[in-house]
Amino acid sequence: MTLLSLSGIAIQYGAAPLLTGVTLTIARGERWGVIGRNGSGKTSLFRAITGELDPELGSISRQQGLRLAVLDQHRDFAGAVTVWDAASAAFAPLLALERSLAEQADRIGELGDNATPELLARYSHDLERFSHEGGYEVPARVSAVLHGLGFDPALAHTQTVATLSGGERGRLALASQLVVPADLFLLDEPTNHLDLDTTEWLTGHLKGLDAAALIISHDRAFLDAVADHTLHLENGTAVSYDGGYSAFVRQREERRLAQQRAFSKQAREIAAEEDFIRRNIAGQKSAQAKGRRRRLMRLPRLSPPPGEDGAMAVRFQSTGRGGDQIMVADGLRVAVGNRVLLERFTGSIRRGDVVGLVGPNGAGKSTLLATVLGERAPESGTARWGESNTVAVYRQDLAQVPRDKSLFDIIHDLRPMWTRGQVMNHLGRYDFSGDASLRIAGSLSGGELARVALAMMALATANVLVFDEPTNHLDVESIEALEDAVEGYEGTVIFVSHDRALLRALCTRVWNLEHGHLTDYDGSFADWEAAREERRRAAEGAVRAAEVARKARERADPGRPQAGRRSQQSELRTARRALEQAEVEVHGLELRETELNTALADPELYAAAGAEARAQDLSLELDRVRAAVAIAYQRWERAAAEVERLTASVTPDPA
Repeated sequence: MTLLSLSGIAIQYGAAPLLTGVTLTIARGERWGVIGRNGSGKTSLFRAITGELDPELGSISRQQGLRLAVLDQHRDFAGAVTVWDAASAAFAPLLALERSLAEQADRIGELGDNATPELLARYSHDLERFSHEGGYEVPARVSAVLHGLGFDPALAHTQTVATLSGGERGRLALASQLVVPADLFLLDEPTNHLDLDTTEWLTGHLKGLDAAALIISHDRAFLDAVADHTLHLENGTAVSYDGGYSAFVRQREERRLAQQRAFSKQAREIAAEEDFIRRNIAGQKSAQAKGRRRRLMRLPRLSPPPGEDGAMAVRFQSTGRGGDQIMVADGLRVAVGNRVLLERFTGSIRRGDVVGLVGPNGAGKSTLLATVLGERAPESGTARWGESNTVAVYRQDLAQVPRDKSLFDIIHDLRPMWTRGQVMNHLGRYDFSGDASLRIAGSLSGGELARVALAMMALATANVLVFDEPTNHLDVESIEALEDAVEGYEGTVIFVSHDRALLRALCTRVWNLEHGHLTDYDGSFADWEAAREERRRAAEGAVRAAEVARKARERADPGRPQAGRRSQQSELRTARRALEQAEVEVHGLELRETELNTALADPELYAAAGAEARAQDLSLELDRVRAAVAIAYQRWERAAAEVERLTASVTPDPA
């Protein structure tokens, strides 16, 4: 069933054409990824679909009664006080009806047999309407979405919107749209404030919807997982492709190759015709030459395929090799107030490592990064950098870009000996040309500021690069340019990122910060994902097995649930002790794993007598410890699941 149809629409930005000839048909159940450079018209296309902007040409047909849910870049909660109020705002009339029903029921109860027929009829009518419009499902729907996006549904009733961070407000805005019973979702960068787990939840949620979705996103892994069609905005128009991002890349390359072949063939044919006309226009074949010239003038000219104009040409250079040990942490403890973000971490970063620092939102990744960089003091322990290392930092808030200076002055201050031409050439590599160099940084968009930050970083010639969420404001083409630059860089890199495609392409190690512990996985991000998924499946299997065993025990002793409340509480206490012991075991094994990694990375180990045998012993122990860590994680997950099960099933004490 067709929900929306665009036919040859054109959109202008001021007097300049932004998009022309856009044709698109969206059916129920389809999920479209929308990609293109910043400024290519993605948001304007959304505004045309919602009716906020009228196209200059063409037409837009919407199914009668089409219900839209729109997530844009603005975070306005229309006066909502609590998180629950904001998330359930779309159901405000239904919730008001629920309150009215409660008041009517109280009134009917007070009147008893004296309740009037009119009062009873109104209550019956309102109750039927409440049921018909899905009022009973609203709390469960809102709770499920809030939980999936990392909020506590119970706390949401009292947690105020004013206390939320920018990232939390972004997730709340997404929740407020996902709960809406819509036919078509228009989502603008929905993964910007999501961590790995919430992105995975969103993927499953969107794939399970009966509705259609148009999703603007720069997250390539997310688009690959969720999109079955791709709309690419380029060169002032839009081209449709089947499949997700990877399929789009393959099909676009094939399309461009076919375009180039057709263009080259026509160019050769035109050149041959022009040569014939030139040689014969005044000779015996003049009439034939004139006829060919007329045909040539009427021939529609093919255009060459669009190039990669506008994509950044990023390049990072490393000066100085630096030592083998880039950074060494010893007993590092990080806390904010009474909350411990990291408990006693010992580990190191080696020269040439590309470390991906991942973890849930709010785990403290940026705070850990600031502590490691020496910008804030640890609670205890140390983080020491090698003396020969120079570090360049890309900050999530882009605070390193001075907002009161022009782009030209920003680069010239970093390279005062450069000529005007050299400064302009450098800015041109980051898609700032001509008068754009005179713009004040404070007037730039987030994507433009991100490109300036990268242009500054490239001039640092550091042997360590640190990135805190570098893809948040970049379009897909710029992210791929950054990825290529890091891949060709010879120094050491630390990434805080939730961009799975970037992490999969670049990381050689993964640091996972969660529940106050930092796990060092010496391997690729894809391998870490596979190991995590294996642990998750094992934990789910253990939970299912425990549930089967519990039901078998209840069948064998049917009186136990009623008479065994004290026994249940005893089981819960035992399970909690087992969980605490499992946490201690995991932490101890992780510490030992880190110590062994540090020892094996120490050059002094290999300079001592008997180094080969000692290194072999340490390697064997490391293998045993890694295996023990995997088993300990499974034990911890089983214990956590058992505590959760028993907590839910324990009969409360009578009042």
